[in-house]
Amino acid sequence: MQLPAGKKIYFSSDNHLGAPTPSKSLPREKKFVAWLDAVKGDAAAIFLLGDLFDFWFEYKTVVPKGFVRVLGKLAEISDSGIPIYFFVGNHDLWMHDYFEKELNIPVYRDVKEFTFNNKTFLIGHGDGKGPGDKGYKRMKKVFINPFSKWLYRWLHPDWGMRLAQYLSVKNKLISGDEDRQFLGDDKEWLALYAKRKLEEKHYDYFVFGHRHLPMKIEIGEQATYFNLGDWINHYTYGVFDGTTFELKEFTP
Repeated sequence: MQLPAGKKIYFSSDNHLGAPTPSKSLPREKKFVAWLDAVKGDAAAIFLLGDLFDFWFEYKTVVPKGFVRVLGKLAEISDSGIPIYFFVGNHDLWMHDYFEKELNIPVYRDVKEFTFNNKTFLIGHGDGKGPGDKGYKRMKKVFINPFSKWLYRWLHPDWGMRLAQYLSVKNKLISGDEDRQFLGDDKEWLALYAKRKLEEKHYDYFVFGHRHLPMKIEIGEQATYFNLGDWINHYTYGVFDGTTFELKEFTP
């Protein structure tokens, strides 16, 4: 994609809407909708890098209650012709085809390469990448197994959502959350993952979420790893103007 003059690409991650309760996450949802309204005027594309919801599970005819403001705004933006790309995170990895059918938003389940203005990006949520975190990686294999999803669908949605919310908030292993402290340039495991990918191919930018910390780490000659932060404590996002990539904080 070559960006038209004056257009930008926006990146956001880790809203965790619905946590710790729907009423407490509502102000954050409204703030995120305000951000979508603010960026749609000059957006060439919008990337949502996972954990938009603290839990999401699609039954054949049922999706989670709530989130009408953000879903309506995404539908409006998509209908206006601005492409939106969604990468599932560890909290909404049970997303199926609702976004694709209802909102015309493609859904990706692993990292994907994009090129904008001759700059190459590797983009994804980031969970399960890099060294360590073996407990979560094993748990994720169980979660994404089709048989596991088939079993979960036999739970009544009221019970399924209640159980999932409890586990998402309370269980560190299942949620995949890490201590949200900066580990250092040489120990951040997504930066180490990015360095390993550079051995295979050059990328100008690695853009991930999941760590809930806004960060920028130079990882090689003309290669930079960015983490987008979150919409719980930081309200940060990424923007690429065709030449440079920046992290910014949203202030309504």
